[in-house]
Amino acid sequence: MEYKDYYQIMGVTRDASQDDIKRAYRKLARKYHPDVSKEADAEARFKELGEAYEVLKDPKKRAAYDQLGSQWKAGQEFRPPPGWEGAFEFRDFGGAGPDLGGFSDFFETLFGRGGHRSGPARGARDFRVRGEDHHARVVIDLADSYHGASRSITLQVPEVDQQGRVRARPRTLNVRIPKGIRQGQQIRLAGQGGGGFGGGEAGDLYLEVEFNPRSRYRVEGADVYLELPLAPWEAALGTTVKVPTPAGAVDLKVPPNSQSGKKLRLRGRGIPARQPGDLYVVLQIALPPADSEERRRAYEQMKRAFAFNPRAGMEA
Repeated sequence: MEYKDYYQIMGVTRDASQDDIKRAYRKLARKYHPDVSKEADAEARFKELGEAYEVLKDPKKRAAYDQLGSQWKAGQEFRPPPGWEGAFEFRDFGGAGPDLGGFSDFFETLFGRGGHRSGPARGARDFRVRGEDHHARVVIDLADSYHGASRSITLQVPEVDQQGRVRARPRTLNVRIPKGIRQGQQIRLAGQGGGGFGGGEAGDLYLEVEFNPRSRYRVEGADVYLELPLAPWEAALGTTVKVPTPAGAVDLKVPPNSQSGKKLRLRGRGIPARQPGDLYVVLQIALPPADSEERRRAYEQMKRAFAFNPRAGMEA
């Protein structure tokens, strides 16, 4: 079964007002009315137009149709989502044209088979549909994953107004950040997504976790990396330095003759879990500037003392 884009059929955008939809229908109905139109496909277009207008002219039915989401394109293979229980019952097109037969399979699958009744249907079941799931991204500090936290976040959520238009409104939620959560994982807030229709339950809100990109740490899975600057003599002679970690500072022993890029592992100090990650301290040698005559002489003395060639073995 093909998905029908009623907005495309009507030639309007998804945020069109009810007046815009009414004007579009009147214009297109005159153009494709089978009694006057010279278009080869006038009858089919008029029938399709009437079906689209039957849905979009009513804010409640329009909002229910919008719950399908905007990711569908006309002509795509379509199956209705779970929760489309019951059916709307419809009158005919109100004398807009001749009886051109029932609605499409797409329409009847979603809204039931009440296409051309002259009055309200008897015994029609209530239309009930689960609300749409919403997705958003939340940025947290790495320390929140180490300790767990509660955060207040404000999101812009879509809301259907009385005119059937989708508006964004701010919504503030208190969110518990579970200890050990990783980048890319989701926090599910049950019932905090889009509202349901006809008594249907609300959808869920899924928050995808992203760590603060301005952090001094880099994260890969459950492992955490920190670049640690060292003075040349610290790297050459060895030392013990205090290293910041998301769980608090620790003393780290740097072995003598350490090279820039060397990784020192702190086992189990990565993101906590049943099998916690590790924290890797990546050594980076920082050179003091030769910004005075005295310091330049010190570098000249080092040059003579070491006769060191860092590019040895690279000759062509």
